[in-house]
Amino acid sequence: MNFKIRNIIPVGFAVLLASCSQQQARRPLTQNSGQFMKESMNRNIKLIANEEAMIDSVIRKHPERKYIATPKGYWYYYETENTKDTLTPKRGDVAFFDYEIADLQGNVIYSEVELQPQTYLVDKQNILMGLRDGIKLMNKNEKVSFLFPSHLGHGYRGDNDRIPANLPLVVTVSLRDFKPEAVARAEKKTPVVQPIQKEVVPTTNEEIKPE
Repeated sequence: MNFKIRNIIPVGFAVLLASCSQQQARRPLTQNSGQFMKESMNRNIKLIANEEAMIDSVIRKHPERKYIATPKGYWYYYETENTKDTLTPKRGDVAFFDYEIADLQGNVIYSEVELQPQTYLVDKQNILMGLRDGIKLMNKNEKVSFLFPSHLGHGYRGDNDRIPANLPLVVTVSLRDFKPEAVARAEKKTPVVQPIQKEVVPTTNEEIKPE
């Protein structure tokens, strides 16, 4: 019995030393990971600052437009404003709208005809992150142009088609109507599908379903 114990103790000690050695070898990986995160964050800060400067340049070129800055980090102006109504879409409403996507130079990327009329269950379906917030600022029959930095549009991936990575967008929206989901369903204008949880590619949202 004593012989076995004497042999086990050195082996166990050797395993412990090897384990400590392995843990020490991992430290540079942790440091590299932290450095990568820091560099990535700095790149994002510079990217956002650069895009905001580009948007600011567009705003300055058009003093006739009354651009409004939002706390969410995008800008918009009214092409057609409805000052008579005060109601805006809220979570669970069904919004009926048309929209167009362009770059900051005004080059149309996707036209209204291509994107087709949209049916959107507010806050419960797939839509651009910026538009998800922006459409809730609109009254019925208004037309609004939103200036979105890329992180509120298609981000660092683009849409794998016409929108490249990190492209700020001008999204012009015409809100034709909105109504409670129950009313829209009763009118049989709202077919049913599973809700989509994330954003971001431009699609025709023809069908919706409540959570």
